[in-house]
Parts: sequence; C-alpha cells; structure tokens
Amino acid sequence: MKTRFDKAYWESKYSNEATGWDIGYASTPLTTYFEQLTNKKLKILIPGGGNCYEAEYLVGHGFKNIFVIDIAEQPLRNLKTRFPDFPDNHLIHGDFFNHTEKYDLILEQTFFCALDPVLRKKYAEKMANLLKENGKLAGLLFDFELTEEGPPFGGSSSAYLQLFTHYFTIKKLERCYNSIQPRAGRELFFIFEKK
Repeated sequence: MKTRFDKAYWESKYSNEATGWDIGYASTPLTTYFEQLTNKKLKILIPGGGNCYEAEYLVGHGFKNIFVIDIAEQPLRNLKTRFPDFPDNHLIHGDFFNHTEKYDLILEQTFFCALDPVLRKKYAEKMANLLKENGKLAGLLFDFELTEEGPPFGGSSSAYLQLFTHYFTIKKLERCYNSIQPRAGRELFFIFEKK
C-alpha cells in the first residue's frame, strides 16, 4: 500500500536534519523497561529504529541479539558511526512490512505514530506475524487525539485496545509515569503478548 511517507520522505528528513522526534538518547520509559529484562539472549527487533539509541543502550547493557530495521539508510549509518562494533547484518535497510524474521520481543518507539494511520491494522497484524510464540510487543504509544496532520499521529487507549486485542493479550497499557518532559502526559507504556 503506497502512502505519502515513503523512503524518499524519510531520507529527506534525515538529510535535512528535520528529526524533531530524535531526543538523542533512549527514553526513560524504555530504559526502565530494559532494566527489567533478565534474558540477555532475547532476539529483539526495533522497527523504524531511526538513530536507534535504544539498540545502542541494549547492546551496551549486554544484549547481543538486537536488530534494527529502517526504510531510511542514513539513521542506520548514524548508528554504525556511533557504535562501530554493531553487527552489520543486524542493521536492516528495508521496508518493515516486507520483513519476515521471527523475534522474541519487538520494541515500539515512535514508529507506529509515524506511519500513515491507514497502515495501523496492517501494523498490528505484521507485528503478530513477526513474533515467536508468546513473543511480546512493548514500548510507547502517543496518547493524544488522532490528527490528520503528522507525523506524529495520535491515538487513544480505547482505539489501541480495539486495534490490538485481535492479535495480542494486553498485559499492560497505562499512562507513563516517567516520560521525558516534552512528552509528559502524552505517552502510554504497553506490553502486548502475542495470542
């Protein structure tokens, strides 16, 4: 399905440094979650990873099986420049919706909100397909009114429940208590387990 947010759109965002969503580090709600993960062997995917400070954080804390996929090549190069030892074959330049590997955990951080809302059902289905049995999708979703203008596009708990419950058991969906200041009161932390 063709949308206005294609590879050229995202490449231009990075080449023009129009990356207002990029905070320069892994956000507190995610690092708090990462600190609770005890299995360092988890196979983890970060889709639409951008500059992917989350991958850098995880590898720096002993996780070995981290993969990043992005439709834009520049942020993958940026990660490799910052973290030269990051395995090349774990940096996937491609379309998430064409990806076919299986994972224990997929992390959501500003990917869902950057997609054209017409892709949301396809996103939920694809996430379920990429997860192994009992795999989890976890991370952050924005909690503000869905807008026509974006990215980011908003959403609400009730809309997310309606979208994801067909594919996932909702383990957690709650307002973040530890968002960074610009996102305070506008983020939901979630853990969804594949049905």
